[in-house]
Amino acid sequence: MKALVLPDTTGPGALRFEDVDEPQAIDGMVVVDVKAAALGFVDYLITRGEYQIRPPLPFVPGTEVAGTVDGRRVAATVAFGGLAERALAPGFAVFDMPDAMTFAQGAAMVTNYQTAHLGLKRRGRLQPGETVLVLGAAGGVGVASIQVAKALGAGRVVGVVSSEERAAVARAAGADEVHLADAEWEAADVVVDPVGGEAFRKALRCLRPEGRLLVVGFASGAIPELKVNKLLLGHTDVIGVNYGGMLGVDPAFPQAAWADLRGWFEQGLLTPAGITEHPIEDTAQVLEAFGERRITGKPVVLL
Repeated sequence: MKALVLPDTTGPGALRFEDVDEPQAIDGMVVVDVKAAALGFVDYLITRGEYQIRPPLPFVPGTEVAGTVDGRRVAATVAFGGLAERALAPGFAVFDMPDAMTFAQGAAMVTNYQTAHLGLKRRGRLQPGETVLVLGAAGGVGVASIQVAKALGAGRVVGVVSSEERAAVARAAGADEVHLADAEWEAADVVVDPVGGEAFRKALRCLRPEGRLLVVGFASGAIPELKVNKLLLGHTDVIGVNYGGMLGVDPAFPQAAWADLRGWFEQGLLTPAGITEHPIEDTAQVLEAFGERRITGKPVVLL
């Protein structure tokens, strides 16, 4: 079968189409005929060897897919190997898609929406009526967090972005208000932070008493340090959110989360936003755009 193979970690430009062996289903695993694969900032880092997980080279990147299993329409999380005609996925991370959900939407919902659900509902304990501040609100995690927060009954969802162009993306996703990163931000009960760096420190100052700051990632490239006396004085929590890592801790959680996500989709409470579709031949260019901070929303490549 055809697949995009990464032979070295010199960046997205190293990706090459090659013929590779087809994956074989084994106990607990299923083979997905891939129709769409979503891309994220993590995929860019992986091509450069800058992510904490470094599979042996050469390998096929891609962890978010949608397609079919014996004719059944599914979305799925795969360890790697998503940028190929067929990919191997653990059965507990294969999700039935509603008929109205496109393959591009299904792929786009896998990691970002599951991350938002894990962070806001389970880890962040969001309560109806609370205010949520979403950093990087025009990115894939940001857009998903806006929509999941609204579906969970947040009273107000506020986005933070770096430009007016990105503000339009956050508003289209459903944000009630959008602030630029260099402006004053309002107080919040829950902050979703996929950015890190100085944004983390500023967000910490925005937390209300008993507020929760969800650490999702470090798109800024800077991992902040924290003086924990600030948590003591502010009665606040800083909480790690790692969708991939939680799969090994609680393999049952993704199906329960998907049940909520699918239900909200079918009720019209959530419609994946910010999706852009590209031919798989453009994967390297899309990943380079992540590195240059030119991506908004969620890009998906079609096979």
